[in-house]
Amino acid sequence: MSDIIVQGLTQNNLKHVSFRIPKEKITVFTGVSGSGKSSIVFDTIAAESQRQMNATYPAFVRSRLPKHPKPAAERIDNLTASVVIDQSPLGGNARSTVGTISGLYSSLRLLFSRIGKPYAGTASYFSFNDPNGMCKTCSGLGKVTKVDIKALIDPEKSWNEGCIKDSLYRRGSWYWRQYAGSGLFDLDKPIKDYSREEYNLLLYGSRDGRGEPENPKITGIYHKYTKTLLNRDISNKSRHTQEKSQNLIAEMECSDCHGKRLNDAALSCKINGYSIADMCEMELPQLKEALSQITDQTVGVLVQTLIEGLDRMIEIGLEYLHLNRETPSLSGGEAQRLKLVRYMGSSLTGLTYIFDEPSAGMHPRDVCRMNKLLKQLRDKGNTVLVVEHDKDVISIADYVIDVGPQAGSNGGEIVFAGSYEDLLNSETLTGKAMRQSLPVKQKPRLSAGSFPVRGACLHNLKHIDVDIPKGIMTVVTGVAGSGKSTLISKVFAAQYENSVVMVDQGPITATNRSTPASYLGFFDAVRKLLAKENGKPDGLFSFNSTGACPVCGGKGVIVTELAFMDPIITGCEACGGMRYNEEALACTYKGRNIVELLGLTASQAMEVFEEAKILKKLHVMEQVGLSYLTLGQPLSTLSGGERQRIKLAKNLGKKGGIIIMDEPTTGLHMSDIQKLLKLFDMLVSRGNTLVVIEHNLDVMKQADWIIDIGPDGGKHGGEVVYEGTLADMIKSAKTLTADSLRASCTQADGGEEEF
Repeated sequence: MSDIIVQGLTQNNLKHVSFRIPKEKITVFTGVSGSGKSSIVFDTIAAESQRQMNATYPAFVRSRLPKHPKPAAERIDNLTASVVIDQSPLGGNARSTVGTISGLYSSLRLLFSRIGKPYAGTASYFSFNDPNGMCKTCSGLGKVTKVDIKALIDPEKSWNEGCIKDSLYRRGSWYWRQYAGSGLFDLDKPIKDYSREEYNLLLYGSRDGRGEPENPKITGIYHKYTKTLLNRDISNKSRHTQEKSQNLIAEMECSDCHGKRLNDAALSCKINGYSIADMCEMELPQLKEALSQITDQTVGVLVQTLIEGLDRMIEIGLEYLHLNRETPSLSGGEAQRLKLVRYMGSSLTGLTYIFDEPSAGMHPRDVCRMNKLLKQLRDKGNTVLVVEHDKDVISIADYVIDVGPQAGSNGGEIVFAGSYEDLLNSETLTGKAMRQSLPVKQKPRLSAGSFPVRGACLHNLKHIDVDIPKGIMTVVTGVAGSGKSTLISKVFAAQYENSVVMVDQGPITATNRSTPASYLGFFDAVRKLLAKENGKPDGLFSFNSTGACPVCGGKGVIVTELAFMDPIITGCEACGGMRYNEEALACTYKGRNIVELLGLTASQAMEVFEEAKILKKLHVMEQVGLSYLTLGQPLSTLSGGERQRIKLAKNLGKKGGIIIMDEPTTGLHMSDIQKLLKLFDMLVSRGNTLVVIEHNLDVMKQADWIIDIGPDGGKHGGEVVYEGTLADMIKSAKTLTADSLRASCTQADGGEEEF
């Protein structure tokens, strides 16, 4: 089997590197964030594989496929078709469920169409996304939106006291006069004292709630708001109406299908007493048991396929899910695992599977389960490439390629290529980090009080009470889906929203016009310096404004669309790709024009600029380990870890008593985590309360206080299984997180750390 061969690769920051990748093996790419790993794996191997695959399709099809530029390499040989599993959100909407995204619901629909009694139709008649199967009342959503009468009407007040909670209906207003002047209502009678007929008259315009309006000039309040808030395109509503929509519309279970999404014909069709909706509400082991009871040999292969799919999901730790669970409600770790198992049932072999940090969002317990699936993919005859920072994932590698030695312009080299055992003996940053284990904090800080949370019951939280300590670093742990993010990012953050600064995993603006200077808010200050120095307007130094090159419009490239053929992208000859016009480029500050200033790295810029605002932002970039980034580098070119850290940099300067960070180590190399911990120390020393949601064991070891949510995920989670110091947790706690910490604290010589 010939290796994948890459020679003379200069993509992005890569410095003319050459290497081989063994086929039908697990190869893990390591190195600090920004070193060039993604440039090798995604921008080169994945892009070229998919570009050549796409080239085999007709022009009409190609025009609808993603465009992949040819990598900057002298030679790439022996590629195979690739499948990329990246960190992009799973996506989906209210119609996307675990069943639809995994493909199991399609098989289940086919099963019911074959042997369900009474016969209801083909497989499409069991789809809640098909008119043949969906409940007509809710259109297959299982929920309906209605005007929330409780939020609209105050039953304690009369018309004269302002019973309608909308400023448009304040006493004496035009809308108020329409109802008050109708003669139909006692203006001094509280709504709670209305008779049934009077209440119907208020809501529906008629005393029986069904007939013609008693007064043609007015509409019942319920009907009026339904027409205003529900039966109109949201984009065409005024800002006032859009705000009201958020407060006055409630989502509730469909009264016809009771949340089951399907019509009566589909729901009445059953197998062994279960409807398809019943099976979709079962947890996966229960569903497996129900399917195993089917004895009809005509569907034996179909049942076996379903059971094998369920086994893969159970094996990776998703046994608590049910097929009707909406995908937007999944945690990051759950979504990552669901994406992984989607490919495990494929009968294709000889492929290259490419994973971008598959351990992201996963508890150490689940990482081991995921490793088994990666090995299964390899053992079926596939090549598995993994970009990863997690020690446990790196440990299963057949071959390791370490990129470095540092990031940005200081990276882009292959600093190690060989076996995992040889990596452990190497002197690269990764090799050294693999041999290190951070100690447990010996003297945790003491809290200065607490922020209480009482009766938290959102999603799977089971009416829990918890106290978040003030003025120290609390790490909230637990397996994916246990309820960590729900408790902290939703319940706790909402309760103390005026004091909270949130640094979550949400996406950042990352267009080709967005840069570190603009994102962190000091680009304006740079432009003002140039404007003041040269007596020009600020807009001249923006490629989004009057300073833009007139030929390319500030893009730096010319895009020529060719109908059904791929567009041709060429560098702009007028500005040489610099985006600015001649007038802007002629102006300088300390001998550098705007392009040269934006080309400075953060560390270089600290020696050029003297303004406090600019220096403050540059210092923050240095603190989060991004001093190698240039001020004008497009954010769209940053790696996942770099984006996470620049988002952290944006929020570091904010003044908030409570700082919440949701898995801040995502995308960070092991050596960078120590820098992050120093940052955490600085934040707490300034008097902030720091709450970190995290799976990383090194971060847990530096916590002043631990809150562990579990004991497992989904309905088996939602409880506080431990809260206290780390030392006590390691000594006595019986939780999955405590087990992982104890294993981590075991020294190479077989001894235990002392606490």
